[in-house]
Amino acid sequence: MTLFTIARKNIRKNFTNYFLYFSSMIFSIVIYFTFVSLKYDQTIDAASETSTKISSAFNAASIVLIIFVAIFIWYSNSFFTRKRKKEVALYSLLGVRKKQIGRMLFYENFLMGIIALVIGILLGSVVSKLFVAILMKLMGYEVLVQFSISTDAIINTVIVFLLIIAVTSFHGYRLIYRFKLIELFQADQESEGEPKTSIITALLSVLLLGFGYWLALQDILYSKVWQMIGILVAPLLIIIAVILGTYLLFSTLTIFFLKRARKNKKRFWNGINIISISQLLYRMKGNAFTLTIIAVLSATTLTAVGTSYGFYYNNKINAELTNPNSMMFVDQDGELTSQVDSLIEQDPDHDVVYHESIPTIPARVDTTALNSRMGPVEAIYTVISNKTYNRLSELQGDTDTIALSDEQAVALDISYFEGLSPEYVGSTLDVNGNEISFTDMKESNVLNAGTSNITIVVSDEMFDKVAEDTDVVTMEAYEITGESKAKTLDESIRSSMPEEADFTSFYQVYTLGMESNGLLIFIGCFLGLVFLSATGSIIYFKQLTEATADRGRYTILQKMGVDKKDIKKSIRKQIFFIFALPLVAGVAHSVVALMAINNILQLNIWIPAFISMTIYILIYVIYYFMTVRNYYKIVTK
Repeated sequence: MTLFTIARKNIRKNFTNYFLYFSSMIFSIVIYFTFVSLKYDQTIDAASETSTKISSAFNAASIVLIIFVAIFIWYSNSFFTRKRKKEVALYSLLGVRKKQIGRMLFYENFLMGIIALVIGILLGSVVSKLFVAILMKLMGYEVLVQFSISTDAIINTVIVFLLIIAVTSFHGYRLIYRFKLIELFQADQESEGEPKTSIITALLSVLLLGFGYWLALQDILYSKVWQMIGILVAPLLIIIAVILGTYLLFSTLTIFFLKRARKNKKRFWNGINIISISQLLYRMKGNAFTLTIIAVLSATTLTAVGTSYGFYYNNKINAELTNPNSMMFVDQDGELTSQVDSLIEQDPDHDVVYHESIPTIPARVDTTALNSRMGPVEAIYTVISNKTYNRLSELQGDTDTIALSDEQAVALDISYFEGLSPEYVGSTLDVNGNEISFTDMKESNVLNAGTSNITIVVSDEMFDKVAEDTDVVTMEAYEITGESKAKTLDESIRSSMPEEADFTSFYQVYTLGMESNGLLIFIGCFLGLVFLSATGSIIYFKQLTEATADRGRYTILQKMGVDKKDIKKSIRKQIFFIFALPLVAGVAHSVVALMAINNILQLNIWIPAFISMTIYILIYVIYYFMTVRNYYKIVTK
C-alpha cells in the first residue's frame, strides 16, 4: 500500500475532522474565482463604457484578495494541523519514518487542495453569474446575464491556488520535524501561565487609543499638529497608535478587569463562573493578537463598506445638486432649442415638464476681496436676477425664495468647502464695474454645473444695470419625465450639440455616478463579506481548538454533577466575551474613521453606515451562536 493510498483513505474515513479545513479552502477558492470571473466577464465589458477602469479596479482588489485568502488558508491549515498532532505522534511511535509521515501529510493536504480547487471552480462558475447580475444592477444596467465560463479566470485561479496549496502542503510536511514526540502527544495540554498586568501599560493602551482618535478628528486645514507632523505621516501615525492601543487593550487592560472580577468573591464563586473567568484570564494574552487582527479587520470592513455605500446612497442627491435641470445648454440664436424640442417630441418615453430660457451674464471677477485660502484668484461667475432664481426655484419644487434690493447678492456655490472656499457673506465684490454685497450663501444652485459657473444672484435692478455694458448669454433649461432612463434621448441630443453649447444633463452625471459608485460599493461589500467571513471563522477555529483542549475539564465537571444548562451558560458567557471585545473595538474604530471621512468629504454617510453596521453585526451574531453550539457539542461528548 503506497503512502498516497493511505493519504486518500485517511481523508475518506476521517472526513468529519477534515471538513472545516476543506470547507475553508472551497470557500476561499469560490470567492477568488468569482471575483476574477467578474474581471473577465463579457457582459460587463459590453455594457459598461468604462470597462478599462473596471478591469483596473478588479486587478487592484484581486491583489488584496490574494494576500488575504493566502493568510486565511494558512490559518485554517494551522488549526487543522494542530488537531492532527496526536495522530502524527502515533505514526512515529509505531515506527514510521519521519520522511514517510511528512510525505503522507503532504499528499493528504495536496489531494484535498486539488479536490477543493475543482469543487470551488465549479461552484464559483455558478455563483459568479449571480454576482454579475448584482454588479450590473448596482451600476444601473438592465442586461440579461448569459452563462459562460471564463478560461482566463480558471487559469488565474488554478495558478494562484496551486501555489498556495503547495506552500501549505510543505508546511504540513515539516510538522513531524518541528516538534518532539512528547510535544505532539501533549498538544492539547499546552497551557499558559497566569498573565501579568501592568497599570502603566493598561493606561498606555487608553492613551494611545485616545491620541489616535483625537488626531483623526482634527480639522486637517487648521490643525497645527497635522501641519507639524505632515499630511502623509499623520494617517500612518493614527493607524499605528490605534492598532498598538488595541493590542495593549486586549493584552493588559482586559486582563486587569478580569483579575478585578476574580476578586469579587460573591460573583466569582457563583455557579461555575470560576471556570469561565479563569479560562478567559489564562487565555486572554494568547488571544490578544488574534482579537486585535479581528478588531482591525472589522474596522476596515465597516469603514470601507460604509463609505462606499455612502457614495452610492448619495449618488442621486449629488446628481440633482449638480444638475437640478434634466438638460441645460447655451443657445444664442434659438436653432439648438428647436432641434431639442423636435427630438423630445419624437421620443414617446419622455415629456417636457418645463422649459425655461434663462438670461445670464458671465462675469470675470477678482476674488481677492473674498479672502479665499487659495489666494487671489480671477474667476468667472454666472450672474442671474432675483426674479429668475425664484422662478427656477419654484419649478424645481423648492419653496425657498429670496428678496434682494440695490447691491445685495447671494452666492450659489455647490462646491463650497468651509475653510478653503471664499468667505462670501459680508464681503463685497466688483462685478463689471458694479459693487455688490453678499448677504447670504447657499450650497445649492438652480443652474447646471458645467453649463454655468458658480452663480451670483443679484437684485433685478442690479442685473439690468450690469447687462447694459455686457452681453447677455441665454441658457436653455429643460425638465423631462424619466430623466434617469433617458439614455437614447440624451445621446441623440448630445450628438447634435456643438462644444461651445456646454451641454449638461442629469442623466450623464447620474449614470456615471451609478457606474463608478456601483463598482465601488460592489468591491467594498464583496471584500467586506470576505473579511467578515474570515474574522468569524478565525474566532470559530480558535474557540473550537480551545474546546478540544477543554473537553477533559468539562467531563470532570459533568461527573461532579454540574448541570449541562450551567455548562452551556458558562460557555455562552465565555465566548460572548471573546466575540464582543473585537466587535465593540472595531465598531468604535470605524465610527471615528467615518467621522473623519465625513468631515473631509462633507458627505452624509451615517444612514448607509448604520445599515452596514447592522448587517455586519447580525452576521457576526450568527457566527457567535454557531461557535457556542459547536463548542458545547465538543465538550459534552
